Amino acid sequence: MRRMTMAALAVLTTFSACNTLKNAVEASSDLSKLGGTWELNYVSGPRIAFNGLYPGKKPTVAFDLAEKRMSGNSSCNSFSGKLIADDTSINFNEPMMATKMACPGEGEAIFFSTLKKVNKYTITGDTTLNFMMGDIAIMRFTKIQ
Repeated sequence: MRRMTMAALAVLTTFSACNTLKNAVEASSDLSKLGGTWELNYVSGPRIAFNGLYPGKKPTVAFDLAEKRMSGNSSCNSFSGKLIADDTSINFNEPMMATKMACPGEGEAIFFSTLKKVNKYTITGDTTLNFMMGDIAIMRFTKIQ
């Protein structure tokens, strides 16, 4: 009788553990939401107003999940590189290709230096992408495609 009780308990524990794991995996699938093109609307740090940093064109970043690539425009130069991300973390410290036009102001330098500090991301409502340094949002994007 004791063996049957132990066997039943083991089976129940196994089923509940599998169901819990399945729910956790489904709830953390933000990487699939990352795909598409995002436009910057906030960057922390600079003492210059956002519209002063990017008066003509706002920076964008696009993620191609199938090819594991990212690309974008810093408001002046185009860039691309390998996408290194999972469901919550992202890394922009790998070398990227970029065009080399002379750019006025500090906007491009601030964009790239802030991007290198990012180590996590969150997506809110499928339309807002926050790049985080630890638990602090340092860049915010709006989905445009």
